[in-house]
Amino acid sequence: MHIRRSTFLKISSFASASFLVPKFLQAADFGQLVPKGNKVLVILQLSGGNDGLNTVIPINNDIYYKERPRIAIKKENALLLNKEAGLHPALKGCYNLFQEGNLAILNNVGYPNPDRSHFRSMDIWQTASESNVYSSTGWIGRYLDAQCKNCNSATALEMDDMLSLALKGVEEKGLSIQDPARLYQSSQDKFFKDIAAAASPSDDNPANYLYKTLRNTLNNAAEILKNSKQYPSLQSYPDTPTGNHLKTIASLIFSQQQTKVYYLSLGSFDTHIAQEGRHAQLLKEIDTAVSAFVQDLKKNHRFEDVLLMSFSEFGRRVAQNASNGTDHGTANNMFFISGGLQKKGLLNNLADLKDLDNGDLKHTIDFKNVYATVLHKWLDADADAILGKQTDRMDFL
Repeated sequence: MHIRRSTFLKISSFASASFLVPKFLQAADFGQLVPKGNKVLVILQLSGGNDGLNTVIPINNDIYYKERPRIAIKKENALLLNKEAGLHPALKGCYNLFQEGNLAILNNVGYPNPDRSHFRSMDIWQTASESNVYSSTGWIGRYLDAQCKNCNSATALEMDDMLSLALKGVEEKGLSIQDPARLYQSSQDKFFKDIAAAASPSDDNPANYLYKTLRNTLNNAAEILKNSKQYPSLQSYPDTPTGNHLKTIASLIFSQQQTKVYYLSLGSFDTHIAQEGRHAQLLKEIDTAVSAFVQDLKKNHRFEDVLLMSFSEFGRRVAQNASNGTDHGTANNMFFISGGLQKKGLLNNLADLKDLDNGDLKHTIDFKNVYATVLHKWLDADADAILGKQTDRMDFL
């Protein structure tokens, strides 16, 4: 079967919104519920470069207030974590989690020779590569490659129309999906069904990958929709993109869906201009959605099995700019939320604002050590093989 250009573009459009993991989904034992103790990782990407200094605030640091005369969070408005640190006032739910012992915060996370380009730095975080190495596979994608050697039921889902590099492996890829109903509706298009039925793959057909993706998407869209409806969440979530995505993720966690990794993102945190209001709005969207998600997990006795981890491609510079915003920086903080944390609270010291690198924070924790810890201790995977080198583990899990 020779593929016409118009047909190729239409299939490509559908496939790009549904890069899937056919062997994972087909291998899943949908006749059994996910057993208690089956660890799930939820990754929240803060796209654009979140301002970590206004997220976890050095409330007694004179340098912070001197360098940010207009946008610094006042000590009296911060949610106090200890004598030296406070949370942004929009993070009331996270503050409650901190008090309950279900939130851990890691400061000064980054990598050597940082890149201040959004695209390049995001690639580095998503591939877990060194800053001078370019990779076409992501750290979760390589996890999928490793886990599928015996084709067990592990899989990864991204709540988006396009699949991030993080979820692309050599042999296996995650599935990107805005919502199960939308994917199913697209899969019922007669055009796609006719193309899949008529396609006859051959070794020299450059469209084989698209045909394979199309067929397997059609085969699995209905199963994912069924699982999302099997245990609908009764929790009230905010009607925001993050709230809706986490509600879908919760329903899949409670269902027969054998999913190990969920990935979602929120942006843009690129607050060069008038940062104060925009940053508060973004943090509030995260906070309210995550709070509802945690309550949902607790009610359904899954909070101990789920780890939510947030990251951003870089932080912001210490000094505010002339537009009452902040420019691209380097090191940042990461949040970890779970009922299964082995250590809680502030895991390390705040940034040393007296010891900067040309106005930027110096990283003291390599993010690859975080990934190694999550892969090894939470996902029970060979972290060194997946990351391509021996990497230290941390003790918060």
